Amino acid sequence: MHAPEPETQLDAVYYTCAYDHGITVAAEAISLPLRAMTRRINTYSYLTLVPLDLPAGQITKRFGIAEGHLHSAISHIAESWEREYLPEIQAHLAVWEAHTVADSGLSQLVTWLDQSIERTKRLYEIHFLVMFPVLSAISQFDDLYRELFGHDRALEAYRLLQGFDNHTVRGGRALWQLSRRALAEPDVATVLRTSAPSDAAAELERTPNGRAFLLDLHTYLDMWGRRGDRWGWSYPSWVEDATPVIKNLQDYIAQPERDLEADLAAKTADREKLVSQARAELLEHPDSVTQQFEFLLRAAQEAIVLTEDHAYWIDFQCMYFVRRIFLEVGRRFVAGRVLEQPEDVMHLTLDELRDTAERLPRLDRRALAAGRRAEMDYFRAIPAPAMLGTLAAGPQATDTISTALGKFFGAPPRSTDEAGTILGNSGSPGRARGPARVVHSLAEAAKLRPGDVLVAETTAPPWTPLFATAAAIVTDTGGILSHCAVVAREYGIPAVVGTGSATSTFHDGELVEVDGDAGSVRRV
Repeated sequence: MHAPEPETQLDAVYYTCAYDHGITVAAEAISLPLRAMTRRINTYSYLTLVPLDLPAGQITKRFGIAEGHLHSAISHIAESWEREYLPEIQAHLAVWEAHTVADSGLSQLVTWLDQSIERTKRLYEIHFLVMFPVLSAISQFDDLYRELFGHDRALEAYRLLQGFDNHTVRGGRALWQLSRRALAEPDVATVLRTSAPSDAAAELERTPNGRAFLLDLHTYLDMWGRRGDRWGWSYPSWVEDATPVIKNLQDYIAQPERDLEADLAAKTADREKLVSQARAELLEHPDSVTQQFEFLLRAAQEAIVLTEDHAYWIDFQCMYFVRRIFLEVGRRFVAGRVLEQPEDVMHLTLDELRDTAERLPRLDRRALAAGRRAEMDYFRAIPAPAMLGTLAAGPQATDTISTALGKFFGAPPRSTDEAGTILGNSGSPGRARGPARVVHSLAEAAKLRPGDVLVAETTAPPWTPLFATAAAIVTDTGGILSHCAVVAREYGIPAVVGTGSATSTFHDGELVEVDGDAGSVRRV
């Protein structure tokens, strides 16, 4: 779900920091008897969560202790974020912000890089100390709601969590507001309607209104542009390449009559109506049930905001700053004629990078980088198995965090005999028809038009502006707690996630129908 494409050598280090270290350390902190391991196999990243090597009795005992830790963390999840975690995160980001990499010598850069990797590990400890209770709170509320009100209202629980502002939706709304400013200036709107996304900035520079609009665009990028296509150090941020942002602006001005802010505000009214209805239905239940409902409702509402805010503060800001250091090292290697382009540094291992820096310019890495790039291209053309190895025998884990992770990553796709139909996990309710557009990266998003059905392996927070253009979303990966599902519900568009094969089943232009309630996608 986070790494559908072949990964570079340095992206493999990123996943080691995030998962092998972050998950494992956070799990140990709450006595959760699990550890994470990643492996780069045929250039693809694979992740597994395995129990510690302990007797069964000790495993059970530790799961019980972890449940207690999670309950305590859930009870003050927003307070812990605001008072403890966010200030530390912002302190780390401030240190990166203050460091001017271009003024450092190469040996200083390598030292700073090593320190930044250690800083990254700490941020991912925080990441999972936050996300374990966040996912658990939402999952437990979902389970309680179904138990109280019926499984036929499965997606309804999430409507009680919608309409709360978060950084992902806020960034999309800010871009929408920028598009309204473009519509108010006819010459700016004309440039955006008629220019290719890659040419629009140069065309806007030709007029006073265009230059003023570019200043507004740069202000937007300063706030929201420190994020790339996906997770990893290899993906350029919008600050480096604003083409995806301009493409979204072009789609937005093609919807002049729409009031996106009113659409989003309606979610709040719908939420409050459903909360009142649920409370009315609970009047006949014991006080203990009502208290449990209110406890989990509050926790889940706080948690749903953090599902997106944590990614803004930790994942993408962290990736942005560390990528800057790698690229500066890459520029030094290009100047030393040991690499062809700065981005080629991503194809070196950390040890190779350090060795190259120490012996510059005596180690020519151009052939090595070219070979590894070719290896990724080779395996990109071969469908990678979604899973390698054999699942452990025995019953599925039923502890709180395992259940929540199951809802995040999603259940395996269901099979169907109906031709032209695939099944997945219900992500966001509703039904919509439209032409399919298979998008593997934001670089391909230019082909998406209003009313199209976005079909992708996965989506990340930077993809969110596309949700205001698409009629529905379909992904190969993910569950009801995945990023795609959470944001689709906020935008009120149907989503089916975790289909396993949507990107290989449907082709651009085919008319498809997405049923978010049934979790089905069919060719019309």
